[in-house]
Amino acid sequence: MEQTSHVGVEGEKQQMHPDRMPMAKGHSLLWEKNVGETERAFSLMGGLGLLLAGFAKRGYAGVAMGALGALLMHRGAAGHCALYQRFGISGAASSRPGVPDNIGVNLARSILIEKPAEELFAFWRHLPNIARLSSRVKEVALLDERHSHWIVQTPWGRRMEWNALLINEHPHELLAWESEPGAGLEHAGSIRFEREPHGLGTIVSVNLEYNPPGGLLGRLAMLLYAKGIRREIEHVLARFKSLMEKGELAEKM
Repeated sequence: MEQTSHVGVEGEKQQMHPDRMPMAKGHSLLWEKNVGETERAFSLMGGLGLLLAGFAKRGYAGVAMGALGALLMHRGAAGHCALYQRFGISGAASSRPGVPDNIGVNLARSILIEKPAEELFAFWRHLPNIARLSSRVKEVALLDERHSHWIVQTPWGRRMEWNALLINEHPHELLAWESEPGAGLEHAGSIRFEREPHGLGTIVSVNLEYNPPGGLLGRLAMLLYAKGIRREIEHVLARFKSLMEKGELAEKM
């Protein structure tokens, strides 16, 4: 049975991350820092401005401005945005290999495939194979051992191209890449192959991050497409599983 779930590329879900804070004593929920340092600073400054303006204005409008200001200040101080959490977006710095710090929108999915890591890694290491799995990746052309050229159809209908660099490789375990300077959509990603502890196969985890143009507004606009991109990742992994286990590809989205 195909299973997809959020898991950290570094297998972090078994230990408390320093950027995750309990919401209340004895409470099982966690606050995870998902707002970058620049956004936090703007949230604090903007929130303080609204709070002071609310005090000066008074009345219902003043109360509303003050409340919004307090929320922004809390967002800046805590480094946590509930809206970002709801849609799986993070602007906080990341230490995962192959994913530059503070890149913006983070999307991750995993699946169990009943094949050895060596076989799965070999397929993915030949980057042009990715176009066989994804309906949005139109072509991946190898320029040399570490450089490639990507042609992608974005969820918003725009065709984009960029060059990517393979920045990390551990045979049979990890591949990580990032777009080179000048890309219209800054992108980084990694794929990890971990042997299932009970010998049932290999857990394949894909982690993608995008830095959409337009800063904060670009990230908010990305909310409209995050769900569709996550579905695309799931479908790519499902096709990969079908090809590796059954020798046939499921239909593309």
